[in-house]
Amino acid sequence: MSIKTIIIDDEPKAIAILADKIKRFCPELEVVASISKPQDAFDSINEYQPDLVFIDIAMPGMTGFDILQQFTHPNFEIIFATAFDQYALDAIKHCAIGYLVKPIDNEDLVEAVVNATRNIEDKNALEKNKLLIENLGVQKFQKKKIVIPSTEGLEFVKVKTISHFEGVDGYTKIHLSNRKAMLSSHSIGHFKKLLNIEDFYHVHKSYVINMSFVERYLNDGYVVLQGDISIPVSRAKRAEFLNQLKQ
Repeated sequence: MSIKTIIIDDEPKAIAILADKIKRFCPELEVVASISKPQDAFDSINEYQPDLVFIDIAMPGMTGFDILQQFTHPNFEIIFATAFDQYALDAIKHCAIGYLVKPIDNEDLVEAVVNATRNIEDKNALEKNKLLIENLGVQKFQKKKIVIPSTEGLEFVKVKTISHFEGVDGYTKIHLSNRKAMLSSHSIGHFKKLLNIEDFYHVHKSYVINMSFVERYLNDGYVVLQGDISIPVSRAKRAEFLNQLKQ
């Protein structure tokens, strides 16, 4: 049985690694397309009509969940692949949809493919995918909340309550308008990738700010957020940041 497979990931290196692993450990899969631009995923899936799709979750401009939501009848099997294990939410597990955490372990890959093959034979992908869309509430997940791993578990935080992110020794402090700051073990780069670039701006190597909290920009290179919070803007970012403010 040859299983038509598509890989969707915004990082070409990640595509190459996964394709190599599939070739070595899952010869029953036939990779018919590799897509590095998530905006092209919908057309490619419709063109190739794959049995199985590997989808990265956190991609700039469009998440893996957004791609799935574009389909009225998403009847292909899915394995989510992500570097961020907080995305392995109960909603995914409850729908029996596979996921892999990067770097992808060979045994985990084989197990996920075995399960996906069984699901393809059972022809239950459509039902699972629709349930996933319903459970996750894709738009709410992407645009209104993010998942932050804390010392007590996973916290779902409304984006509109986040004033800024502060990188501290490889960790990230999330400053909120309605409660005390949270500390995440993820680097600030993770949150930069996760959030919409139009709503948030990486003004400094240690700071990502919520643009809706900006009150004024000072000539000495600081931006002032609501609550009279001053954040430095790096010299290299100042001209670009001013253009962003004007827009």
